Parts: sequence; C-alpha cells; structure tokens
Amino acid sequence: MEAYTGFAQVYDLFMDNIPYEEWAAYLRGLLRDYGVEDGLVLELGCGTGNMTELLAGMGYDMIGVDLSGEMLELAQEKKYASGRDILYLQQDMREFELYGTVRAVVSVCDSMNYLLEEEDLLQVFRLVNNYLDPGGVFLFDLNTEYKYRELLGDHTFAEDREESSFIWDNYYDPDTGVNEYSLSLFVQGEDGRYDKFQEEHFQRSYSLEKVKELLAQAGMEFEAAYDAFTRQPPGPESERIYVAARERGKKRLQEE
Repeated sequence: MEAYTGFAQVYDLFMDNIPYEEWAAYLRGLLRDYGVEDGLVLELGCGTGNMTELLAGMGYDMIGVDLSGEMLELAQEKKYASGRDILYLQQDMREFELYGTVRAVVSVCDSMNYLLEEEDLLQVFRLVNNYLDPGGVFLFDLNTEYKYRELLGDHTFAEDREESSFIWDNYYDPDTGVNEYSLSLFVQGEDGRYDKFQEEHFQRSYSLEKVKELLAQAGMEFEAAYDAFTRQPPGPESERIYVAARERGKKRLQEE
C-alpha cells in the first residue's frame, strides 16, 4: 500500500468534482437503514477528512484512520477550521488499533481496493469485526472489475490547471485483477516554478462472491450490496458498489 505523498498537496483540488455532500447523505441513509442514528463511527482510509467532516456535521462522533501523514495533516487543518471534535490516527488499516468498540465502520473512495492480497482484506475485515459493537455495521465501497477493465484500464487521463496539472496512466491486468495508476504531478511552488512528483498506486478488483466469502471468514454477516448511491442490487455494468455487513459474533456469544 502506497501512502499519498506529492498527490496529497493537490488531492482536494483535483477531487473538487466529487459530490461529497451527496455521498455523505447516501452514507447517512445507509447507516440509518441499519440502525445507526448516532454514536461513534470509524472511517478507514479517511484521507484529507472530507467525508469525516461531513459525517461529524451530521451528528456522528468520528474517528479517522489513514496511513498517509501528509493527508492527515490536511484533515487536521480542516478539523481546526471547523472546530469539530474528530480523532485522527495515522495507522495502516491492516493493523489499526482503537481504545474500544464503535457502532459503525465506514470506508469510501475505494480504499478497500488498495488491499492487493486477499489475506490483507481478510485481516481488515477481522479487525473491523473485532472493533465493532455487538451487531455493529460495516459499510464500504469498492470499484468493480468492470470499471477497471472497461473504463480505467489502458486509458490515460490528464488535467491542466494554472496551479497544478497531472497525467494519470492506467494499466489493468485481468489475470491478477490489479490496476496500476501511474501519476505524474506538476505542482506550482511559491516561486512560481513547478515541482514534479511521480507516484505509483495499485488497486485490485474483488468479486462480490469473494468479498462475501472473506466477510464470513472474518465472522461477519453479509447484509446487502448496492449499486452505488442507490438501493438497487449491483448489475454487470456497475462501476462502484456498496457493501453492508454486520458483526454477529459478539451478539451470539452474549446469547449463549
């Protein structure tokens, strides 16, 4: 897993077309559907804190975990500006630790796709299961194999702005399900000159059946999968899906 470094400086700039408010409203709706009206919520892969801030503004007590110190620095700046009581932790999601359990765990913006090995995804599911309240809910999204194969793989995207530009090359391997992102960033400094940053990112597609299998191994109960931003099941051309799972082990132990 690569930490965002140079890209962290301009992440929000290039993501300004993402309708975070709509995403947050959809996520809040799912949380309410599964009985989480308020309380402590963990966001895995919180990045610069855009979603964390919005969910905190909706009344949730938020914890944000991310591997990138550069991204978390920006999240902290937003926290100070908003005055919201958010706890940010710099941790690898495969090894994250909390002081106690939470009512829900969420992860958006395809953070789970950065886990390239099934063992890593299973480990995250196990940790989520461990830190959820009995019956707590886990909501996360995934880019689909269709998106990597048809829309991203072997395509180049570029954007040129006055203060920064990027070139984004994609290479998708259908045999491994891994999509390589090659980013070249040009960021304008205070002196007016442009610094170049290069980063390599990798994401892997997982079938819904594999996700269900790993959730079961982690002791979680699969609840539903949705075509992103709807309540409809995913279809063959879904680009992003949301998965809902629930912690069941602690509840069963209490009943026994």
